[in-house]
Amino acid sequence: MSKNLVSVVMSAFNSETTIEKSLLSLLNQTYSEIEILVIDDNSTDNTFEICSDLSKKHENLKIFRNRNNLGLTKNLNTLINKSNGKFIARQDADDISISNRLDMQLKYLNKYDLDGCATRAYIMGKNKIIPGKSYYLPKKIVMKKKNPFIHGTLLIKSSVINEVGLYNEKFYYSQDYKLMSDLLKNNYKLKIMKEPLYHLNMEGNISIKYKKEQEYYANCVKKDINP
Repeated sequence: MSKNLVSVVMSAFNSETTIEKSLLSLLNQTYSEIEILVIDDNSTDNTFEICSDLSKKHENLKIFRNRNNLGLTKNLNTLINKSNGKFIARQDADDISISNRLDMQLKYLNKYDLDGCATRAYIMGKNKIIPGKSYYLPKKIVMKKKNPFIHGTLLIKSSVINEVGLYNEKFYYSQDYKLMSDLLKNNYKLKIMKEPLYHLNMEGNISIKYKKEQEYYANCVKKDINP
């Protein structure tokens, strides 16, 4: 494995309508030193079969399957522990990465000597880029009200995410908000790229389906308490 390997981790549940396109956007990245680890979280549709078929054509695509539904937080930690990369990247199974996303992020991370970075994103089906105005505000100030880092765009050094203890498994939702909060409190260097390199689905995703649960766990982050 190259010292510059990027391990992309993805958890998928009943994603048969989106996951092939999502994975192809990773498999077709301009940056070639990449492994993609996907865990099917006990889907009841054809998610696993679609992933398995793709993995037969792409040796850098590794597929795992849960016998029970464990949720995003535990799945991401499992995949990170199975990864080989110097860097960990995220993507959700209903989102799309622009073809040079990882290439651009790695150059940005190295240019500014960062521990991790995220990017802005286009909202699918809308002529809108997020974060909007909040992008221009200091991140520590924005973090008091919301998480400005789009989880699916995260690229972080493996050593750094391991140093903070991976994702906190007490946070079934808003695990990304908790992670970024922990990283900033420990003075790790994080930035958000101005250029949008990601297409984000905001219809029927976890944040929409489980809005109240997300808000509860997010409030725990803001108050610095355990759920």
